[in-house]
Amino acid sequence: MAEAVYVLCALTSAACAALLLRGYRRSGHRLLFWSGLCFVALFFNNVFLVLDKVIYPGPQLDLSLVRTLCALLGVGTLLYGLIWESE
Repeated sequence: MAEAVYVLCALTSAACAALLLRGYRRSGHRLLFWSGLCFVALFFNNVFLVLDKVIYPGPQLDLSLVRTLCALLGVGTLLYGLIWESE
């Protein structure tokens, strides 16, 4: 059951990223761009979660650092967009 939730989270992140980036392309609002990039990074975070917990379970391969870096990159990107593009 957990595997299905991981995959659904990845698909939801990909759909959000696609919709936000499509909205940016149509309107040109830069906050949509930064939000879309955030969700792209969160999509990769979820992909690495599926790889870490479902495909390669066990202590042989630990992708927790990669997952954390992807999440940090996504949140940092959104934070940058919120702070610097609000002017």
